[in-house]
Amino acid sequence: MFNIQNYSKQNIKNDILSGALVAVALVPEAIAFSFIAGVSPVVGLYGAFIIGLITSLIGGKPGMISGATGSVAVVFVSLGLSVKYMYPDLSTEDLSMMILHYILLTSIIAGLIQIAIGVMKMGKFIRLVPQPALFGFVNGLAIVIAIAQLPFLAPANIEQYSSWIEIIKTSFSENYIMYIIIIATMATMQYLPKISKAVPAGLVAIIVVTLVVYFANIDTKTVGHLADLSHVSMPSFILPDLSLFSWDSMAIILPTAVIVALVGLIESLLTLSVLDEMGGERGSGNKECIALGVGNSTSGLFGGMAGCAMIGQSVINFTSGGLGRLSSFTAAVLLIILVVSFSNIIAAIPVAVLVGIMFMVSIGTFEFSSLKRIKHMPRSDAFVLVVVTIITVIEDLAVAVIAGIIISALVFAWEHAKIFARTSVDSEGKKIYELDGPLFFASVTSFNEQFDVENDPSEVIIDFKKARVMDSSGAEAIDGLTEKYKKTGKKLTLRHLSEDCKRMLKTAGPFCLYEEDDPTYKVAANV
Repeated sequence: MFNIQNYSKQNIKNDILSGALVAVALVPEAIAFSFIAGVSPVVGLYGAFIIGLITSLIGGKPGMISGATGSVAVVFVSLGLSVKYMYPDLSTEDLSMMILHYILLTSIIAGLIQIAIGVMKMGKFIRLVPQPALFGFVNGLAIVIAIAQLPFLAPANIEQYSSWIEIIKTSFSENYIMYIIIIATMATMQYLPKISKAVPAGLVAIIVVTLVVYFANIDTKTVGHLADLSHVSMPSFILPDLSLFSWDSMAIILPTAVIVALVGLIESLLTLSVLDEMGGERGSGNKECIALGVGNSTSGLFGGMAGCAMIGQSVINFTSGGLGRLSSFTAAVLLIILVVSFSNIIAAIPVAVLVGIMFMVSIGTFEFSSLKRIKHMPRSDAFVLVVVTIITVIEDLAVAVIAGIIISALVFAWEHAKIFARTSVDSEGKKIYELDGPLFFASVTSFNEQFDVENDPSEVIIDFKKARVMDSSGAEAIDGLTEKYKKTGKKLTLRHLSEDCKRMLKTAGPFCLYEEDDPTYKVAANV
């Protein structure tokens, strides 16, 4: 929650101004994502307000912006198609209302799943995402943000053109004013901060360009062309349709809710990690899971769609000086005030100025340093970075991150799948194997190859002082090796095994030699 005592006048000014900028930038995004999901723009606007408000108050990262997002909206597309298949005889109006109720109930359940994940403190697993995968996520998302602006620049009747060259030429001839506004906006955001940072450059661009377009009567697309906002009211409680609690409906809703919950958490926690690196202060992943879950469930109960953290708006807020909870709170509250009370003003804002801001966000989000680092990275890390970037662009964030984690884990296992042994013979004729390296499922074969059971002397010592048994596969490998020595009638002694490891051993247990400096590590077992 807010702690006003920690705020200076400069903090308050920066947070309010950056929050105002973000509020304006949220409007076309929420409308666009509603269209993607196949519902009224009001659903996305309500979601942006409610989720943004709740996460601003109890979220894990002050200043992080959450709301309706494209990654979650895309999941709702398949839900809408399933609903159309289930109810082929409904009229267009009734079908739209049915899809809305499915989305609202899915949002509520997804939020409950996210709350459970946060309560169980599973948000920490975002640490499993390796740095190359994080770079890939950021770069891919930057490309997605830029690509998402292109439909605003598309020419009318785009389907009649047969090539990209014709589309680009027509776009320039039809929308040249938009291109001029975009360039002017980007130039303002690039150079104004070098002169003064008193007011966020993006906010200046919106105000100045909107006034010029309005008073000069320039013909260009505005927010009002995207949707009619004249009848938007404050959100009110909506009880989900109880008829949806059937086996057939839940068979569609529950899997979708799980995907929405996971996609939302992954994007939110990765956005949190990005902001942590930009600001140097660490946020709480578990608090963010709970806050997002509360926000999504509440949004579903008040007519809004589920969402998650928005990296583009979060970066806008951060770079504009919005570092506290007041900035995200201002963005959420001002958003609903603008669309309810000042819809005519919002409708007059040129779409091009918002596109220009998002292009600058895309440029600021892209990790250009990763292009320099990629030459010096291990090939496996470079491969993960490129793969995650590509999958983020052509598929979705959740698949990209999971793929990155799996590839990184396999590479790690492969590179550490070696364990070595130095051999020596002591004064009593006992052969000593001094192991070096981790013993786990991937290195079991290498472990077995180190020993010459048939030709070893009658007494053998295996020293694990520089080795570490990582899992139950390693313990089973020790048991199997002990069994081989027993069958040949040779005595085997094991040194420097942790108590946890000794308890897991079945065959080798009686042969463990206790020493005062035995290690105390734990073994990961499948129990």
